[in-house]
Amino acid sequence: MRLKSRLGVLAKSTAVRLSALYIILFALCAAFLVFYVTGLAERILNNQTREALRQEVTEIQGAFERGGINQLLRTMERRARQPGANLYVIASPNGEILAGNVASLQPGVFDEEGWTNFPFRYQRYTDSGGVKRHLATGHVFMLDNGIRVLVGRDLGEPGKLRLLVRQALMVALLIMGIGAVVIWFAIGRNALKRIDRVSAASEKIISGDLSQRLPVSGSGDEFDRLSSSLNGMLGRIEQLNEGLKQVSDNIAHDLKTPLTRLRNKAADALNEDDAQAKKAALETIIAESDQLIRTFNALLMISRVEAGSIAAELTDIDISAIAADSAELYEPVAEEAGQTMVCEIAPGLSARGNRELVGQAIANLIDNAIKYGSQGDAGSEIRVRVSRGSDGLEIAVSDQGLGIAEDKRAEVVKRFVRLDKSRSKPGTGLGLSLVEAIMALHGGRLVLSDTRNHPDYPGLTATMVFPGMKP
Repeated sequence: MRLKSRLGVLAKSTAVRLSALYIILFALCAAFLVFYVTGLAERILNNQTREALRQEVTEIQGAFERGGINQLLRTMERRARQPGANLYVIASPNGEILAGNVASLQPGVFDEEGWTNFPFRYQRYTDSGGVKRHLATGHVFMLDNGIRVLVGRDLGEPGKLRLLVRQALMVALLIMGIGAVVIWFAIGRNALKRIDRVSAASEKIISGDLSQRLPVSGSGDEFDRLSSSLNGMLGRIEQLNEGLKQVSDNIAHDLKTPLTRLRNKAADALNEDDAQAKKAALETIIAESDQLIRTFNALLMISRVEAGSIAAELTDIDISAIAADSAELYEPVAEEAGQTMVCEIAPGLSARGNRELVGQAIANLIDNAIKYGSQGDAGSEIRVRVSRGSDGLEIAVSDQGLGIAEDKRAEVVKRFVRLDKSRSKPGTGLGLSLVEAIMALHGGRLVLSDTRNHPDYPGLTATMVFPGMKP
């Protein structure tokens, strides 16, 4: 019962139906080929037979002209004794056999001169019982005295050849057909198993387990290519789903406190009698509201970038000029923090990207470097470098602060994650998340590493790598 069910499913699959259609077309073409080849071989053999008989007739007529009836008889007798001899018959004007190497002929063979219109039956002297008949074709001509002469050829050999060729072709085609069916069944069964595995994985994914992936056999066929594409899509969906979950959790934790504080300050301002104090409270509320707006704007920007809604806006941009403008913009801020901005920007380096987003990413890295890169000695540097790297165009922003431990680097690019648990420095914890999203949109990556310019302050170097750099 199970086998019947599997065969039913197998028969409904597109691959098996196409295979069955190909087998039917192959069988029709093969049958046509068999009859065409055998018919062609038969025609060629008949033409060769007629040509040989025509030459025989010419030679026999020449013998009669040279030596009369006696020479004719001797010539026909000599030819009749040769192995595989033709049919030689001399008959009276009324069709009675006078001499030859056949015992009897089908009536009407001598009625007309020339080639016989159809194969005729004859009987040999060696046939036992007098019932065995053979088919032949021949040429009849008349002598001056009315004697009729038949030179013929047995059709048994051409028939045997035709039958042998047809049988050989049929056997070969039968073997090919059986092989095709076996291969068809094996391929269809294997395809069905792979589809079953895909269906099983899909059911788990539908049930909510986004960590499942469609099976890939490694053969590189269309099933593998489709599974790989769908696995990539599933990975992206899982990543977005995880990001959405993290955002929901982080909003609940990180924005609940500011909103509660904002609400309490608003209540205090409402109850404040002193106009000056009320104004100061309202200004504080506005400042914190602005900070919340910036947080939500950053979240919207990350969502917009991750959704790829601005992917069509990518053009060839001058990375060197964007980095120089960003460094110049933040240079006064760095000086106020007691830091020095050092630029190592190779001119004329371009890549395909979005100018606004790349500028925002560089600004985020420089802003982080200013905030967290001044824990070292006074006069620490912030270095902005743009150069050609082994993997593509690189934009690196280095500071001389405490850096980030290697085991924490995967965490800091998540939304709302801040290593400053005391929240003593301004920020939303979304800067590096936005940079990573921007690099993912551009097909690049964000790499975090130690600056390594001081034993106590390893510093942090954030490098944006753009692939496919243009010279």
